[in-house]
Amino acid sequence: MDAFSHHIEKIILQFNTRGMVRLSEAILRGYCRRAARLIRDNPGTVLIGTGFPVKGTFETDGPIGAIAMYDVLQELGYRPVFVCGPPLSRVLDGRFTVYEIPILDWQASKPVVKEGLAKLQPALIMSIERPGVTASGRYYSMHGHDISAFTAKFDLFFDLGNCPTIAFGDGGNEIGMGNVNHLLTDLPITPAVTTCDELVIATVSNWGVYGVMAELSRLLGQDLLAAIKPREVLSYLMSNGGLDGVTAKATATEDGFPMDVGHQIIHQLRDALAIDMADNLSPLERRDPHD
Repeated sequence: MDAFSHHIEKIILQFNTRGMVRLSEAILRGYCRRAARLIRDNPGTVLIGTGFPVKGTFETDGPIGAIAMYDVLQELGYRPVFVCGPPLSRVLDGRFTVYEIPILDWQASKPVVKEGLAKLQPALIMSIERPGVTASGRYYSMHGHDISAFTAKFDLFFDLGNCPTIAFGDGGNEIGMGNVNHLLTDLPITPAVTTCDELVIATVSNWGVYGVMAELSRLLGQDLLAAIKPREVLSYLMSNGGLDGVTAKATATEDGFPMDVGHQIIHQLRDALAIDMADNLSPLERRDPHD
């Protein structure tokens, strides 16, 4: 991992109190870059699962980053599809391409997922802050509440699909955390067991998405973070029932952090990207075109 990638992962792990910094020290670093390469190398239909149940609705961490990723992929010529259950599926439908999956038990969900995979033929599958099933077959919130009855089984797309997978998480109870299950025993959560090809951890899952976007920007030579609008997306989600996932309140925050903090993360990533791009220009490219 080079200095740029190390810096990106330090940025998205700032202010962490849920054990992700300690976790990052025990896993193979460079995960944002590897995730970006998976995106670059697998154009086509990309399934994006998001939406963590909270108080009968959904939390805003996850969908904010997922919408940013959707827009970027669409701009790059990919075919992103949101795959999620109600109520979020119905909030997103109309503005985005959505494939709704019903909230059923594990066995009843299998034929639904197989049908979805056959119909959508994904080149890549992503989970962005989506609850992962635990060893008991149940789903739990960060506060230990059983949310199984409100959770569509998106894990099965990871289990039954035959394409690369990327998962974003920030606490240990999300899809993808099965990759590091043995490192989660000290955290105050019931850990998820679903695995993925590339796990991206961050203080807030949305920030992990931005970190991967920074790496993808570097690979493609363009600033993909310039056009995302987290505040506008948050306003849209809150007006349709979105809550802060930590406080379970309808506040303009993501996982308890004011949106100004998220914007600070984006600015730091863009600054790092601008410096890296300038450093990699040839002397001729660095010249002022008006000289």
